[in-house]
Order: sequence, then C-alpha cells, then structure tokens
Amino acid sequence: MYTFFLANIDVGSHLYVNLTENLHFHGETVIVSTLVLFAVILFLLIGTSNLQRVPGTLQNIIETIYETIKSVAITQMGPSYYSQFLPFIATIFLFVLGCNWAGALIPWKLIEIPEGELAAPTNDINTTACLAILTSLTYFGAGFKIKGIGYFARYIKPTPLLLPINIIEDFTKPLSLNFRLFGNVVADELTVTVIASVVPLFIPVPIMILGLFASTIQALIFATLASAYIGEVIE
Repeated sequence: MYTFFLANIDVGSHLYVNLTENLHFHGETVIVSTLVLFAVILFLLIGTSNLQRVPGTLQNIIETIYETIKSVAITQMGPSYYSQFLPFIATIFLFVLGCNWAGALIPWKLIEIPEGELAAPTNDINTTACLAILTSLTYFGAGFKIKGIGYFARYIKPTPLLLPINIIEDFTKPLSLNFRLFGNVVADELTVTVIASVVPLFIPVPIMILGLFASTIQALIFATLASAYIGEVIE
C-alpha cells in the first residue's frame, strides 16, 4: 500500500514579499521584470535619440523590429485597424523578448538570494498568465470598440448551437498563450542548466545561442497570436 501526500510536494520556491496577510508577490520576478523594463526603455531611448537618414547599427536593429511587428500587425489585423493596436503588440513583443533574453544571456543562478532564485520573468507562470490575460482584455476590448454590442453576435454564428463552443474557445485562447510561452521558456532554461552541469563551460554555448533564437521566436509567436486574436474579432 502506497500513500502519496501531494499537498506536501514543493513545486517551486520563491522570494515572497508580503504586502498584507493575504497579498504577496514573487520578489525575484518583480526584480528581474523591472530590470528588463529599464533595459528595454534605455535601448529604445538610445536607439531613437539621434535618428539618421543613413541609420547606424542600433537604429537598424530598432527599425527592423518595428517593421517586423508592423508587418505582423498589418497581416493579422488589416491596414485599416493595425495602427490602433500596434503599440500594444510592440510592447508585448519587446517585453517578452527582453524577459526571454534575460533568462538566456544572464547567469542569474550565480546570484544568491534568501529564497528562490533569479530567472527569466517568463519562467514564472504568473507572468505569462498576466500577459495572456492582458491579451484577452485587449481582444475583448477591440471587439467592443469596433463592433459595439454587435460583438456578441459572433457567439451564435453560424448557428446558435455553437454558443457553448464559441464561449469555451475564448477561454482556451489565454490558456494556450500562457502555457505555450511558460513551457518553452522553462524547457530551454532546464536544458541549458542540465548541460552546463555535466559538461565543461564552453560546451553549452551553442545551446545558449539556440536558446536566444528560440526565445526570439517565442516572443514573435506570442505577438503574432495576440494580433491574430484581435484581428479575428475586428475582421
């Protein structure tokens, strides 16, 4: 006879910062998220502070990012509406990209804290869940903004019999966004950690480079899906 006490399994250790008795947040996630935000803002300020007709390297990078996200937004939402939601899509992309790269480039595990460990903010499912919820709120807001009360008609098209399925579909979209990003980031960090623990220092470098590429793709996928969901309700 075997007894499993699932409630006693520790699935994650965090540096909890308590605001009230029932309200707390993960301190390590907030710390790294803040650093990422400052890094992204600084990158944009420096890259756009002295725009040239013949762009330099940094301006080229920023223009490439802008054109890429703009192309995604136009493709998914059309030329008539993309400009209304481009700031949101670009912000989501840059934040996710910054978080992913922070986890792939910086050896956070070398920095010890009282509890938990520093890592990519997207390594925390609460972060990816918040991003997914923000996308869903924007998704619903776009429908109301463009179509008004007629937005609800989509739930009974092409037949009222599909009402339950259409409602469930709207709730599964943020779940899909959440777990896709979280799972890929965690898998990448675990792969690098395991390889780095069993082989010499420079062997994991190709894996880390692959991780940077995968992190970029994940950010682009998140932004593309967010654009696609918004485009779906305003088409």
